[in-house]
Amino acid sequence: MAEISLCSASNTLRVLPSSAMLPQAKWMTLNSTTLPEGLGRVALLSSRRSLTPLLRTQMRGLAKGASLMRLSGPPVVGVRSRLGDREAHEQGKQGANGFGFGKTNLLRKKERSDLLRTKAAESDVPSVEASSPSLLQQGVGGLHLAVSLGLFLALDKFLKQTFVSAGIKFPSALFGMFCIFTSLVLTDLVKPEAAAALIRFFQPGIMFIQRWLPLFYVPSLVVIPLAVQGIPTDAAAKIAVLFAGGWAVSLAVAGYTTVLVRKLVNTSLQPPEYTPKPPPFSDFEFKALAAAVVAFFGLAVYSPTALGTTAATTLPFYLAVTAFGYVFGTNLPANLRKVFHPIITCALSANLAAYVYGRVTGVGFESALKFYMTKQAENPGAGDIYMGFLGSVILSFAFSMFRQRVLVKRHAAEIFSAVLVSSLFSMYSTAAGGRLIGLASNLTLAIVPRCVTVALALPIAGLLEAGNPSLTAAVVVLTGLIGANFTQGLMDTLGFSDPITRGMATATSAHGLGTAALSAKEPEALPFCAIAYALTGICCSVLVSIPVIQQSLLHVAGHGVL
Repeated sequence: MAEISLCSASNTLRVLPSSAMLPQAKWMTLNSTTLPEGLGRVALLSSRRSLTPLLRTQMRGLAKGASLMRLSGPPVVGVRSRLGDREAHEQGKQGANGFGFGKTNLLRKKERSDLLRTKAAESDVPSVEASSPSLLQQGVGGLHLAVSLGLFLALDKFLKQTFVSAGIKFPSALFGMFCIFTSLVLTDLVKPEAAAALIRFFQPGIMFIQRWLPLFYVPSLVVIPLAVQGIPTDAAAKIAVLFAGGWAVSLAVAGYTTVLVRKLVNTSLQPPEYTPKPPPFSDFEFKALAAAVVAFFGLAVYSPTALGTTAATTLPFYLAVTAFGYVFGTNLPANLRKVFHPIITCALSANLAAYVYGRVTGVGFESALKFYMTKQAENPGAGDIYMGFLGSVILSFAFSMFRQRVLVKRHAAEIFSAVLVSSLFSMYSTAAGGRLIGLASNLTLAIVPRCVTVALALPIAGLLEAGNPSLTAAVVVLTGLIGANFTQGLMDTLGFSDPITRGMATATSAHGLGTAALSAKEPEALPFCAIAYALTGICCSVLVSIPVIQQSLLHVAGHGVL
């Protein structure tokens, strides 16, 4: 089997065998300025043998006027087409960062479009019918997904239990991610086909995680109304100014550091390996989730303890309404999604559901929201279930890093420099900024780790004697929300066009939520987001563990002396 994908913005037709998920599989790329825009969906070829004949047929129909330059076997196919003066001029332009990314490049703002799935039957050329999968195939596919995803969850649980038993404070999932990445690299060196088989086996689970990625970071955002209780209004305003402004400056610092170091080491930018995107949500999924919301709401209202406890009974309702809010947000018009990210619709839908349930049942909004995330393993809420995937999410990042391992190695100087500079800047600028605007030192110290994922931010705040973990978690999540909503627009404004700079700037300033939001639209940036996301947390943890740096942060924030 093979897949044809057409990017209308870059006029590029790509063909990939079913072994596309293997690291050594390469795209065969067909370039033409005459490819029509707007072609829909997916074309599947029955075998690799039929690839070349169909490819010739496709190009005769799709690239009218183009002449076939070379059609040797995998991995490269080229097409020479007649470029107009304007197109040739645009392709030769340098990007904003001066690395050869012109306006026609896939990575530019207007042209960073999704790869449109092309169905051969919808074009005006002969095609091979893409048969629908049988019930048996669907069953096997579902079982494959369950096993691969289940192994991620099982490994995450095993690592957590092991670390707790050993008294290790370091996040177990980050350790697991680096172990998986190292294992894949070593396996690929010894037996590439074995590494390829591992990637192929785990691919369904990886695609599931990528498809629903933002959903797993939302629960902390949903329960923010509970986390910020007791903070004075004037202090809350100062905190908001501090973390919102700090996010923007941190993003710029990380991005410009990446660009500067690349110029200093004179590393030319290479295009990333193709990263497949999960399919969009269907109308059936949307309607099914809507029906589930209505049905489970009725159950939760009619019999609040039907499943044993109120939290257990509201669990399916909150699960469905949160997922529905996310799917609804992804279906909003593109211009509206720029300022109203699906993560926001997801969180708002859960909060609205809690409000309605609280009013209808008489328990009140706050009590209803407490059922959303109970933090009790024996009686979990929907938020606990979703956040239970976070470890698996981090583990899955290893495969994205492995896919882009050549680029990661090539740009190690930019990556590590940006992480170190951004980590130091975000912590010290937050401490200094809080003292400058008159924020209490304990509140300032609580938000110092604003750019670090919650799992690591809480231990860092503890080392700094902040004493307000709820505030730390709330600020971290709000920073991620701002990043998820405005990162892409700010990076476009600053001229960050390549996936390395965009990934580094996003993850070092907005951690997991920013990573989830960016990778949903730009999967080619995910490997760099993943490694920056992990390294930023590790770097900040290590730095704060050093007594001199710890004491200096306390002093800058106005608490203690050197």
